[in-house]
Amino acid sequence: MAELVQANWIGLLIALAIGFAVAWWLFAANRKTRVEIAPKLDGDGPALRNQALIDAAPAVVVQTAPTPSAGASDIALIKGVGPKLQAQLADLGVTTFAQIAAWDDAEIDRIDAHLGRFAGRIRRDNWVEQARLLAAGDSAGFAAKFGNG
Repeated sequence: MAELVQANWIGLLIALAIGFAVAWWLFAANRKTRVEIAPKLDGDGPALRNQALIDAAPAVVVQTAPTPSAGASDIALIKGVGPKLQAQLADLGVTTFAQIAAWDDAEIDRIDAHLGRFAGRIRRDNWVEQARLLAAGDSAGFAAKFGNG
């Protein structure tokens, strides 16, 4: 072993130097940036930027489930139906929740065959159940089962 070290001491020294350089680089790259708080113009402590936002009560965001207007239905409210699928369904004559809610397995297979790369979405995203809830105006049931948005 000593003979091996004696014969290759320069290579081992270079490898050790490279190892230290890589370790130093890794530790230097992981340092956190130091943030200093700027003093106020009058010199009395830290600046009070955005203090109104800090002191304000938190905003309350209320999300509601989509609700179709009476007599009309926007089938894009069904989870999994985007603009392209909505256009394809319109070409096939499907434009209301009631139509989708009335689908049986044969009708699902017939429509699914025309959806191309979107085939399988009807069952996977459970469009029929979504359409039944939306057609009935059950926005609470829709939100509970499929979420708000």
